[in-house]
Amino acid sequence: MVHEGSTENVAMRSPDLSAHGMFINTKTDYPEGAVLKLRFRLARTGVLIEARGEVRYCLKGVGVGVEFVDVSPEITSAIEEEISLQTAGK
Repeated sequence: MVHEGSTENVAMRSPDLSAHGMFINTKTDYPEGAVLKLRFRLARTGVLIEARGEVRYCLKGVGVGVEFVDVSPEITSAIEEEISLQTAGK
């Protein structure tokens, strides 16, 4: 994950993913409205996702809630398939 305008990569862990956004565990605090470049691989399908996300809220020291912006229908479909597989596996 990279904050736009920065070159520093920040490791991320996402316990919560939806087709519209995700919560990212990170100790780095980002202001609401910050745009992040996200790059991650879906656990079950292995699809590589590259997207931009806008910070909607920040829980200091815990993480940020991010809404995807300008994502392609292919990315949305890949995330929906991942969620479907996770739900079926429970």
